Amino acid sequence: MGWSIGYDSTWERDIGYGVPATCDHTGCTAEIDRGLGYVCGGEPYGGEHGCGLFVCSEHTHSNRHHDQLCQHCADRRRRKLQPSPDHPDWIRWKLTDESWQQWRDENPDEVAKLRAALPAQGHDKGGEK
Repeated sequence: MGWSIGYDSTWERDIGYGVPATCDHTGCTAEIDRGLGYVCGGEPYGGEHGCGLFVCSEHTHSNRHHDQLCQHCADRRRRKLQPSPDHPDWIRWKLTDESWQQWRDENPDEVAKLRAALPAQGHDKGGEK
């Protein structure tokens, strides 16, 4: 099984090293991907110790359990990061690449959401919960 592109049903978004993204740390605009090298917990979907969100190297922390965690999971806080919106490059890819045509045909509501998000898309992630 490859990790280029997949889907995380917990966070309801595409993941994998083939998915361009922005760091999920609030206020960070670092461009990364949603591959295992950036996932909190270092394992698919975060494993046992992480939340499964994606952070850049500047926002990667460690604790006695694991060395690839977001700040909240490393500190074992109840407050969690919120996922950043899809990167505009990824949205454009899904909306235009021929390899996604069948997905577009089968998911018109999702396509409409992506089209609506693209013009307003920025790197502002809002606050944390």
